[in-house]
Order: sequence, then structure tokens, then C-alpha cells
Amino acid sequence: MPHLRFKGVEKETVKTISKDLVDNLQEIIGCPRDYFVLEVVNSDFIFDGEEVKMYPFIEVAWFDRGSEVQDKVAKKITEKVKDATGAETVDVVFVKYKEKRYYENGEHF
Repeated sequence: MPHLRFKGVEKETVKTISKDLVDNLQEIIGCPRDYFVLEVVNSDFIFDGEEVKMYPFIEVAWFDRGSEVQDKVAKKITEKVKDATGAETVDVVFVKYKEKRYYENGEHF
């Protein structure tokens, strides 16, 4: 944890920013590097019957770490993705896991 899902971002771009991004996020969040999962989701985006290019959309699934940390994480992800893609718009959304609903090896946190 945290699990970052990238949509509208090329796999090669995520690979390019992954080390620096995780280094920065590790410092902000204070969790080990091996807790991070970065996933590129290949999606087709449709508008008015046509396939369209999507702006970067990053979903962060994690245990709640408070608004201050969340704000810093959103800004850092936005900065890194904008720099790497040149996108004008980057959306970051947070999905909060609840410890009693998250299981690892059959045991909840």
C-alpha cells in the first residue's frame, strides 16, 4: 500500500517517473518503498461515439493518512505526471481502504 493506478498515461512514461515518484512519495508518507504498487490500466475512452485520448487520471488506493499528507501526495503526483506528459490537466482521486476490510494472507489489518 499505497496502490497507484494510472489511466491515460503510457506505460513507458510511468516507468520513467516511477523511481523518483516513489522516492518522493515515500518521504511524504513515511512508508517503505516495497509497500508501493504502480499499475498502468489500459483503457479505451469514448466520447460521442468516437475513441478519444484521455487526460491523466491517477487513482490512489490506500489507508487514510489525513488531509495534509493526502494534499502533498496529490500535488507531487500531479507535478511528476505533468512534467512527464505535458498534460494541462491531471486528476488524482483517493480511495480509502478500511483496515477491517483489507486482508493480507487471510488476516485483516
